[in-house]
Amino acid sequence: MPLPADLAALRFDPRFLRALPADPLDLPQPRTVQGAVYSFCAPSPVAAPRLLHWSADCAALLGLGALPVDAQAAAEVFVGNRLLPGSQPYATCYGGHQFGNWAGQLGDGRATLLGTVIGADGLRLEVQLKGAGLTPYSRHADGRAVLRSSIREYLCSEAMHHLGVPTTRALCLVGTGEAVVRDMFYDGRAREEPGAIVTRVAESFLRFGHYQLPAAREDLGLLRQLVDYTITTHFPQLGSPSQEVYLAWFREVCERTALLMAHWLRVGFVHGVMNTDNLSVLGLTIDYGPYGWLDAFEPGFTPNTTDRGGRYAYAEQARVAGWNLSCLANALLPLVGDIGALERCLDAYGEAFERHYLAMLRDKLGLPQDGPAQPDFELVSALFACFATVDTDMTIFYRALARIHVETEREAALQILAPAFYAEPSTQAREAFANWLGAWQARIALTPEPAAARVARMNSANPWLIPRNWLAQNAIKAAEAGDLSVLERLMTAIRQPCTEQPEFADLAGRRPDWARNEPGCSALSCSS
Repeated sequence: MPLPADLAALRFDPRFLRALPADPLDLPQPRTVQGAVYSFCAPSPVAAPRLLHWSADCAALLGLGALPVDAQAAAEVFVGNRLLPGSQPYATCYGGHQFGNWAGQLGDGRATLLGTVIGADGLRLEVQLKGAGLTPYSRHADGRAVLRSSIREYLCSEAMHHLGVPTTRALCLVGTGEAVVRDMFYDGRAREEPGAIVTRVAESFLRFGHYQLPAAREDLGLLRQLVDYTITTHFPQLGSPSQEVYLAWFREVCERTALLMAHWLRVGFVHGVMNTDNLSVLGLTIDYGPYGWLDAFEPGFTPNTTDRGGRYAYAEQARVAGWNLSCLANALLPLVGDIGALERCLDAYGEAFERHYLAMLRDKLGLPQDGPAQPDFELVSALFACFATVDTDMTIFYRALARIHVETEREAALQILAPAFYAEPSTQAREAFANWLGAWQARIALTPEPAAARVARMNSANPWLIPRNWLAQNAIKAAEAGDLSVLERLMTAIRQPCTEQPEFADLAGRRPDWARNEPGCSALSCSS
């Protein structure tokens, strides 16, 4: 049966495959791969693929329609049962530090790249199936994914894009018609779950670990090939690869990573597993595993049950990103040859993060973007101290703050903020918030910005709706029971996260009590 016109029109660019060395074996059996950046491997066919959801926004990037011409054909293609003309599926080889320890070879253990598609505007976009079966890098796993984790990645990828956070994208979600056995919390309670595959799309899925592995193996020829390819393909504005350009590229990776960390903190996102193999050299949010969102403001919050020490907690993310960048710097040292220059780039990372984060905090609070930083950081620190006096929903608080003006009286202001509190504030907490509000009102009273412009700026920086874990869990439960309407409604709502949408008001409230300790809401694992 011929492919429908929309899918048949996709054009693949083999530049990656031609520029970089392949594993000479094309078998899916897990093994050590030396001297290669990738291994050819076909997706494993599934029994009964069914298209569960299609992202019109992501599809447009590839030149595809708001709905596929033939949903069943799309399902067959995006589980790997049918290959598109020009597609040569492969998985990539990389290493990484996991929880601070060098783990050696890792690689795409359950992700298979169909190839690089030339998008509607000429942009080169890699198309990857997550959960498509065994690859040479699957180690002891099966290369599959469950519906639960696939919905979480599909939903969050697209939500982050609409929140203005750099991210990989998600084209579609396809059920496989097969069961997958998973032990969600590694506690001996494995069970069968419905299988699914999510199609991920990004300009590149290259991550820090791709460069670390050849450096660790002292394969400097392969390292140089990969860095040269990265610069000429994804950073051509830096010029032809050279020692000086290698350094400029690392500086750019530091800048992009700093911006990404500031965005994560802005929206209350916690990645959950910031290993070096999970950080993108393009500064994208990549690999949505045990992620979470701040409900009550808690700097030490991590949703990952594996991270018992809180290494990757919300407030630690910028620091950990700096540590990961230092690992990348060590990998690049043989090419750059100047440890002092690399250290200056790492210092610049810290400065860039502070600059981006301050700018975002100022927008969140409606403060002017000029002036000394110290008074604004002091105001933020005082606010965080207020959050510590009563469980406060960060998202709801910032959104409500925009409704308070210079002339708003104390009690009226506290009433406006009341929906953000998970418990009735004590007298001491009310006093702390009232004092902070007075200082904040005094600050904005001194700025010439019209109130309407300030409110618009605050509302653009502070989402009304985020895809909280309990919302995702509701969509997962319904989908597992055969009802996709909950996911569809949530996907519609997150397309305008900064706009108040009365029809979705039930999605924008505080975390319900039942979700406080519910598996999948507050506690997740790396299999999530």
